[in-house]
Amino acid sequence: MRLDKFICDSTGLTRSQAGKVIRQGLVTLNGDKVKQAALQVKEHDAVCLDGKPINIIGLRYFMLHKPDGYVCSTDDPDHPTVFTLMDEPIIERLHTVGRLDLDTTGLVLITDDGQWSHRISSPKHHVAKTYRAWTADPIPASAVQQFADGIMLRNEKNITLPATLEIIGECEALLTIQEGRYHQVKRMFAAIGNKVVQLHREKIGGIQLPDDLAEGEYRELTSQQLKLLQVK
Repeated sequence: MRLDKFICDSTGLTRSQAGKVIRQGLVTLNGDKVKQAALQVKEHDAVCLDGKPINIIGLRYFMLHKPDGYVCSTDDPDHPTVFTLMDEPIIERLHTVGRLDLDTTGLVLITDDGQWSHRISSPKHHVAKTYRAWTADPIPASAVQQFADGIMLRNEKNITLPATLEIIGECEALLTIQEGRYHQVKRMFAAIGNKVVQLHREKIGGIQLPDDLAEGEYRELTSQQLKLLQVK
């Protein structure tokens, strides 16, 4: 890998900025000051910038407990984004795996691995997502079978895939879906004449939102958790 690209991938500097610090003599390769941006950096080479060792930042995988009032985009003129809750280098490379609505809370996955993100969010892989929903009106027992059979949403051509509804209380239920249509959970309840007044995502695939991860907090996924999210 070229030295200037190595510095870009390690620090977030632009290619021109990387070239400038190299020409200024601020970069050493294996202890020797270098000024050639095209020098090749090998796997075990030691690169320092202004005397500090730098390494390429590898692919990153996080879970975050999204609070109400935050958006899952990288920039929004009206609302804070989930990325304002994180303290990570080169944060602009990160993105959310799918999105939660502004008023929906719960589990969000964040990564800079585009292929991994696509595999999890792609409808064809049917990665299950479980939501806890609170509704304005009581949830009838008949809704369990309705959701299992599939719901025809407004302005859609096909019914939803079979979904699992577990009624927890008169106006509270757990709903597991295997696709991610626009506002799907809210629209499914609307289709049976009810309204979701609060929504919280608890699980994606085999990853459960931990009880000890408070709203606004995040942590790296463990290797075991990544295995639970493996998608072919």
